[in-house]
Amino acid sequence: MSFCFIILAGGKSHRFKSIIHKPYQKIAGKSLVEISINKAQKIKEIKKIILVYNKIDIKHIKSLSLKKVKLIKGGRTRQESTFNALKYLYKKKGISSVLIHDAARPNFSINLLRTIIKNMKKFKAVVPKIYIHDAVKQKIDSSFNEYILSKNRDELFLTQTPQAFNLREIYRLHKVGRDKYKDDDISLYMDLNKVKFVDGEKTNFKVTDKMDFEILKNLYKSKIFVGIGFDIHRLVPKRKLYLGGMIIKSNLGTLGHSDGDPVLHSITDSILGACRMGDIGQIFSDKNKKFKNIRSTILLENIIKTIKSKGFFINNIDINIITQHPKISKYKKKMKLIISNLCEISANRINIKAKTTEKLGIIGKEKAIACEVITSVIKYD
Repeated sequence: MSFCFIILAGGKSHRFKSIIHKPYQKIAGKSLVEISINKAQKIKEIKKIILVYNKIDIKHIKSLSLKKVKLIKGGRTRQESTFNALKYLYKKKGISSVLIHDAARPNFSINLLRTIIKNMKKFKAVVPKIYIHDAVKQKIDSSFNEYILSKNRDELFLTQTPQAFNLREIYRLHKVGRDKYKDDDISLYMDLNKVKFVDGEKTNFKVTDKMDFEILKNLYKSKIFVGIGFDIHRLVPKRKLYLGGMIIKSNLGTLGHSDGDPVLHSITDSILGACRMGDIGQIFSDKNKKFKNIRSTILLENIIKTIKSKGFFINNIDINIITQHPKISKYKKKMKLIISNLCEISANRINIKAKTTEKLGIIGKEKAIACEVITSVIKYD
């Protein structure tokens, strides 16, 4: 069997009450959409992934750089969005079954996905469910008054996604049974003898509001690591002075194989130390001609991309710039903004301090500038 994993992200997230809609909220540096996609890409039976989107979210989608994901514009309702994806697939060859999934439910396990796919060998549809353990009440309005009716919870259960279906059958059911559609695709089935219900997962809950989102974030385990960086560069004539990614007016500039920015070099080294990935000299050797006069911003951006691919994200950066001249105070604000953009963190997670050596040594005699940095990073399991 070959599957297509359909992620439904066409809603407007009214109850979430945020400018950034739910599917593009991030946990551990990844959006809810990306979390689901990454899990689907680990399953060999899933040959294709479709993201059904709302056109107002296109900027957020482009920022994700999704690979091997087909984008299909959603409809006014969940049913229309699903049918748009099914219509596209129905005309294509090579896909026999679909997994239809809500973007707001990213915390399903790989094991659940494999269980659903395995059961599709014998059934037309496979749906995860969980039992209800709370007391269930129904409000009844009569012509005289209103009252509460207790329901037998043993006869009730909750369905989750992803839900798996034979492509041709679910396409036909969508096409002829739109009036029967409730709030998920299994509601189109009248003959439940064709359906296999498997045990769902309590942690596979749907993120509806911001409280749900906070609960989901707390499920992701993290560890903090700390690294130290230090760099010093000689000051010489006829060189530009780069500090913290910006050019500073000066008669002297830093001597180095690259642009000689001691601040960005120290930040880079501290990040590498925290992530146990060696040092800047190992990765960007001064014996390599391609790094001659290269901007340190490029080197740092490269490192940030690398550590994110390994699941590391910067928590905070504390910077000491040690120089007799120039005075750093008037440059701090701009430096913070540059560094925050490069490291993809908020500027309020960056601290910059300026120190002198009271005119002692080569720094005090304005023959060099040094910088030391401590960075903490978060690693999500």
